[in-house]
Amino acid sequence: MKVLVIGSGGREHALCWKLRKSPRVTEVFCAPGNAGTAMLGRNVAIPIADIQAMADFAAGSGIGLTVVGPDDALAAGIVDVFEKRGLRIFGPSQAGARFESSKAFAKRFMERHGIPTARFGEFTESAEAHRFCQTMSCPVVIKADGLALGKGVIIAANADEAAKAIYRIMDRRQFGDAGRRIVIEEFLTGEECSIHALVDGRGFAMFPSAQDHKRALDGDQGLNTGGMGAYSPAPILTAELERQAREQVLEPFVRGLEADGLSYKGLLYPGLMVTPDGLKVLEFNCRFGDPETQAFLPRLKTDLLDAMEAVVDGRLADCHLEWRDDAAVCVVMASGGYPGDYEKGREIRGIDAAESAAGVTIFHAGTRCVDGRLLTAGGRVLGVTALGADVRAAREAAYAAVGKIEFAGAHYRRDIAARALTG
Repeated sequence: MKVLVIGSGGREHALCWKLRKSPRVTEVFCAPGNAGTAMLGRNVAIPIADIQAMADFAAGSGIGLTVVGPDDALAAGIVDVFEKRGLRIFGPSQAGARFESSKAFAKRFMERHGIPTARFGEFTESAEAHRFCQTMSCPVVIKADGLALGKGVIIAANADEAAKAIYRIMDRRQFGDAGRRIVIEEFLTGEECSIHALVDGRGFAMFPSAQDHKRALDGDQGLNTGGMGAYSPAPILTAELERQAREQVLEPFVRGLEADGLSYKGLLYPGLMVTPDGLKVLEFNCRFGDPETQAFLPRLKTDLLDAMEAVVDGRLADCHLEWRDDAAVCVVMASGGYPGDYEKGREIRGIDAAESAAGVTIFHAGTRCVDGRLLTAGGRVLGVTALGADVRAAREAAYAAVGKIEFAGAHYRRDIAARALTG
């Protein structure tokens, strides 16, 4: 079977890498891809936003399954377009993707179906939002309702900051149309973690626990990023909390789909906060996490193509996911200055030496190949993943591999998974 993966980051390289291991996969395409995906198959120069061109390529090339990486393509309805043309595709429809593309929609769903989450209000008028804030204790969390490239969330420490945030999002439209509606939530204290689960509309298959690191600098300092590293399993998600995730989040989610007459087939990725009162859902994501995927997939023993087709066909109950006992740690190497301004075109050396160690896989994100030279082409450049008997061993192997890779201005956190060793 020929498969097409849509996207260009580390998540998409990991998906291509795992799908290529299936004995049923004959060829892998990635649109638009990166230097890493080009080593596994063929990159296709189609912009992610050009959904019709993607569908034309899939139809004309005999693609047996398309896998969607980024959230914006799902929100734009790529699954609906493909399905109308009889093309098989993994991911939720545009209506299902509202769980990520509309925070208000997701919060109302959680409230309606008893899924634990923070107290909230939603507003389309800034005056009403200001009045609601006056009833809340600070800090409060103010979110643009729509997709804002991961930047539409502001934590306001006091009433003045809250007022400024509402003005910036709703009146100045800092995040464009994503801020036409906002959600204001109580601030939850605790430690964040995440779960992933395949969902076929009738049931789910839960992944092992994972935890990522969003801040740019050690000690969870600096600006928020797309993710500077991840590890799995995460000790913070104990057996009891995993039970809560199943019984209080995933099971009512699936029941809620049926009650509301909603269709959802794909990957569900709830962000969770472990609070003194138990788990609470911060948000729903409707696609594989990045860089969690780079930590998950090396642990997955099951054929990913088989699992994805079981979701598409609504027969997930017949598919049992098997996982390695090994732990995995992924350290992201980024361009200096990320998530702010950074330079591109820096030559990358040492990947072959890094991957020569057992259990080490390098997933490309912001890379491109020019005249035989591997160059940086984005903020997050590489995801250096290692397996180990436990988190400590995997962490040591990942950082040993990082030490063999060089490019000018390379930046990475030195404390990925450290909390798993001290908690």
